[in-house]
Amino acid sequence: MLVVGERINTSRKSVLEAVKKKDAHFIQEEAARQVKAGANMIDINAGNLMEGEASSIEWLVGIVQGVVDTPLCLDSPNPQAIKAGVKLHRGKALVNSITAEKERAKAVLPLVKEYKASVVALTMDEKGMPETSRERVKIARRLLELTRNYGIPPQDVYFDPLVRPVGSEAGQGLAVLRAIEGIMSLGEGVHTICGLSNISFGLPNRRLLNRTFLSMAIEAGLDAVILDPLDKNLMATLKAAEALLGKDEFCMKYITASREGELNV
Repeated sequence: MLVVGERINTSRKSVLEAVKKKDAHFIQEEAARQVKAGANMIDINAGNLMEGEASSIEWLVGIVQGVVDTPLCLDSPNPQAIKAGVKLHRGKALVNSITAEKERAKAVLPLVKEYKASVVALTMDEKGMPETSRERVKIARRLLELTRNYGIPPQDVYFDPLVRPVGSEAGQGLAVLRAIEGIMSLGEGVHTICGLSNISFGLPNRRLLNRTFLSMAIEAGLDAVILDPLDKNLMATLKAAEALLGKDEFCMKYITASREGELNV
């Protein structure tokens, strides 16, 4: 399971202030804590800065990769911000994101190809966000063909089935689970990823819902997730689910986590 730490996002007031002030120490501490907690990749998002987004992404890439060896997820709908980050990134970045909208793909996929990055493909098109699992899988199939046309192999594409809040749309949790199953059957090397916390938006005890849905999504085939790795209960649930579902050979990761006290939650 690829764990993408979500905390370096300017939608958080403390991060926004740190980026505005160029507080490298604060950002680097956030990155290091997430990696220590189990993140395999760090998401960086400066979308709240509008005109300063590209330069902020550029700054963030430099300071975060100055303290951690993990790759980064460059999270922006702005091709200029993506380009600013991916050209400085050491190793294989994950670009977040494209949709099935041709103009958006046309602006981003050449960068993915040029810099040998991976890409998050949102299962939405010109009509907006889909309602059903069938629609999500249909769009994913189109996205798979689209990325292939740009010379991007399936193993470099992470399909996002777009988690929506069950508090306002009761059937969306099940729709995402069925979409994950369908997308993972599209071919060898295909990946799925999601922003986990959307599932519980507007409901009480969100962390309980998040970790329960995560275990269900792993069973459905999810192999990458954007979450808060400092949530110890959530990370313990992830390790337990992988052990139970045969995704942790001989349960070694689970055993190691137990020995290190990571499951004492």
